[in-house]
Amino acid sequence: MSKKILVATEKPFAKKAVEDIKNICEKVNYEFILLEKYEDRNELVKAVENADALIVRSDKVTREVIENSNNLKVVVRAGAGYDNLDCEAAKEKGVVCMNTPGQNSNAVAELAFGMMVYMARGQFNGKPGTELKGKKLGIHAYGNVGMNVARIAKGFGMDVVAFDPFVDNKKMIADGVSPVDSVEKLYNSCDYISLHLPSIPETQKFVNDKLISIMKQGATIINTARKEVVCEDSLIKIFGEREDLKYASDIAPIKKDEMIEKFGSRVYFTPKKMGAQTLEANINAGVASINQIINYFEKGDTTFQVNK
Repeated sequence: MSKKILVATEKPFAKKAVEDIKNICEKVNYEFILLEKYEDRNELVKAVENADALIVRSDKVTREVIENSNNLKVVVRAGAGYDNLDCEAAKEKGVVCMNTPGQNSNAVAELAFGMMVYMARGQFNGKPGTELKGKKLGIHAYGNVGMNVARIAKGFGMDVVAFDPFVDNKKMIADGVSPVDSVEKLYNSCDYISLHLPSIPETQKFVNDKLISIMKQGATIINTARKEVVCEDSLIKIFGEREDLKYASDIAPIKKDEMIEKFGSRVYFTPKKMGAQTLEANINAGVASINQIINYFEKGDTTFQVNK
């Protein structure tokens, strides 16, 4: 019996990504079902009823969605972060949740540097800015994105250090990155801090007044991770005390308006999350998603499962 593969994206994949997913499905005789730009959550709930597999982007796969499915076996989030999936509800129903790590890493890393340049040049306000060359960059969490940030930083002539207790220092050293043994050393010695923490209970509000207050004079935080990893109240408090600090984020904080009003050009937020918004990343994540689904059904491959 043919597997039914539902691609449900409120914010659609690129046209080529959809075509590639559809073609791959046809090659293995899987039925391809597309739900794009839906406006009502009930459309997703109904569409998933008879699907065997589900591919989403930032769409919220809630307990309701999962419990309404009859045949669902695997959900793939086309991207690295998977906080939009109710992994616990899926586990309870025997549904495997996966992500596609690394597929949009370069896109996110390039955006981080776009934001660094934008902030270094005063948001292109016509006044003299500063250069990235010779500045120290601290990478907070050395995963796929962090490694790409380090690679690009060397091209800018930056001095790169990183903190990640879960990554072997030998890996960083091999990449030409100097590991630091404490997060405090990262924050009090770097001109730029690039955040790549996942949003999990242990990391939420991790960047708080303790870390922000010890930052180097004139330092900038670049957040292409999740808004939850930065404590907004702490940032507002310390930024009010120190006029030298800057913050740019790829997702607007809850207190965005207050921050802009108080700090003006010292802060910048993209209108919507842009990290993975490149044609290349879009296609890579989409193709990876369907290939992982096929490998799961045909080979039992759970390499990228996130709810074991």
